Amino acid sequence: MIAVEIKHLTKNFEIEGHTVVALKDVSLAIEKGDIFGVIGMSGAGKSTLVRSINFLEKPTGGNVYVDGTDLGTLSERELRRMRSRIGMIFQNFNLLEQRNVLDNICFPLEINGIKRREARKRALELLDLVKLSDKARAYPSQLSGGQKQRVAIARALATDPQILLCDEATSALDPQTTASILGLIREINEKLGITVVIITHQMSVVTNICKRVAIIDNGKLVEEGKVEEIFSAPKSDAARELLAGKKISFQPLKKLEEGRRIRIVFRENSAYEPILSNVILKLRIPVNILKADTRNVGGKAVGEMILGLPEDGRQQEDMIRELKEAGVSVTEVNEIE
Repeated sequence: MIAVEIKHLTKNFEIEGHTVVALKDVSLAIEKGDIFGVIGMSGAGKSTLVRSINFLEKPTGGNVYVDGTDLGTLSERELRRMRSRIGMIFQNFNLLEQRNVLDNICFPLEINGIKRREARKRALELLDLVKLSDKARAYPSQLSGGQKQRVAIARALATDPQILLCDEATSALDPQTTASILGLIREINEKLGITVVIITHQMSVVTNICKRVAIIDNGKLVEEGKVEEIFSAPKSDAARELLAGKKISFQPLKKLEEGRRIRIVFRENSAYEPILSNVILKLRIPVNILKADTRNVGGKAVGEMILGLPEDGRQQEDMIRELKEAGVSVTEVNEIE
């Protein structure tokens, strides 16, 4: 079943007399119970897209359906009721500094008219879920970034939403804390069956937790599919750019930057074989390893390398052909920074 369906979504902003097109004819469907990623570079339009799902941003054109209901047909009162079924967490946590942790979680329940005793009981249950029962009386200023995000998650779950939107929810956190928050989101998805939509610019987040992913570039949906398929064989320039990684900690020599580069991904059935070594020995063609990494993709360890090939075009094609025949995914890489 489909939890969220977006059809031909367009969003324009008027800024100082000029029209800025943030989203252009975006269509996608998110299944119930899925962990769905939306990824793109800064300014690609992904945050506008997620805010359109709960109509915090009302589209200029197109439709958004939640559980089959067209949000554009709802009155303001009906829309507020629908939003109670859509939780949202943000990069900067958005906690109320003057309220303690327990009262922060109770806040959306109070707005919905829930009695204080019942709200506090629900908040304590959620604190146990996010493993912060001992912080009920603490204030946001006394918490770490990871703890603040756990409180924000508990608050987002207070109204028993069916959908949880995460807008860059881990970008302000260190890698270890990010991993713990993603683990919590996965646990919530499995325990409660909540559909999760994660907006991020970090490919590591998508490969760690998401089942399907949509790639947004300059306001357009340029690629969508299962994470492992896009990771192994990206079709769009935006996907290849995100996978190649813009934050590599070293600079390749200029000589290597001028050659042809390919990205190879070792699938599960080839991960334990010395495929690259065998191909090099067979063809007697040298390659430069510009980058090597192992990532968690859908709970499986997947290896990838970026190789610099020799200048000879025939040798390049021979190397690519042999790698593909050995069961390795091969795609072109435009640049490494």
